[in-house]
Amino acid sequence: MGYKIPFVRDMEFVYGEPQQMTPLIRRVVANNPGPFTYKGTGVYIIGKGEIALIDPGPDTKEHIDVLMRAIGDEKLTHIFVTHRHMDHSPGAKPLAELTGAKIYSSTAPPKPSDCDEIRLEAGDDHGFIPDVDVQDGQRFSGPGWTIEAVATPGHTTNHFAYALLEENVLFPGDHVMGWSTTIIGPPDGDMTAYFDSLEKILARNYAALWPTHGPPVHEVRPFIQAYIAHRKEREEQIVAQLAAGRHRIKDIVSIIYADVDKRLHPAACHSVLAHMIRLVDLGRVICDGNPCVENEYWLKRAA
Repeated sequence: MGYKIPFVRDMEFVYGEPQQMTPLIRRVVANNPGPFTYKGTGVYIIGKGEIALIDPGPDTKEHIDVLMRAIGDEKLTHIFVTHRHMDHSPGAKPLAELTGAKIYSSTAPPKPSDCDEIRLEAGDDHGFIPDVDVQDGQRFSGPGWTIEAVATPGHTTNHFAYALLEENVLFPGDHVMGWSTTIIGPPDGDMTAYFDSLEKILARNYAALWPTHGPPVHEVRPFIQAYIAHRKEREEQIVAQLAAGRHRIKDIVSIIYADVDKRLHPAACHSVLAHMIRLVDLGRVICDGNPCVENEYWLKRAA
């Protein structure tokens, strides 16, 4: 592609060992690396004494034991979850049971698909039930820290990011990842909502982003601008492929994602589907039936 995102991929850490990243932020990386999780789920511990935790990660004995050692004699009061994917939320329940902390997240269920049974990422954590349904702009606090919930739908309909106000930083979950672009898989993922959420974060001028997967992003404005430009360029590539006579998403993906790991192509099909749905809504593209990966698409001719 012509437009390059300034990805940040260098990440120094040791599995099982908490790292002090800033005066208020510690990070523990779960040992669950993969094509969607990069080095693993980054769990963030906020504050000292009475602490909060963001995206507890998988529910494995090894990982929960690591987190309990990291917590030590401190009191965990808040467990914030960005969204209910299996690499983010399952650890919340056992941690809450062990510590007495409450779980904070959106209670909105994911939108089920009526077509395209392609499994994306780690899948949904259907058993996840938070104690508190967070709302956009709602604030929570402990000694020396304040967390603001920031609604960022797009990757999922129920996705929330969390801002640490004392350091003017955002924990964007999977909304923005420094090492890669974010998957938008319909119907739970929505490309138009994703564009809107990127603009929302851009306008807030955070000093840094701490994604759940990968290292932090410190040049926030140019990075998000590049994310937006990348999506717009991808959209025009899709239009160009339709104009060239390719009407199926899998055929388009094989061309415009030729340099991407083929293990990610099923997920790329869903990102292209998200663009197609947006293009249909904008009146630029028409679809043979309901928009699904297997259906055909054509450019809408000018009247």
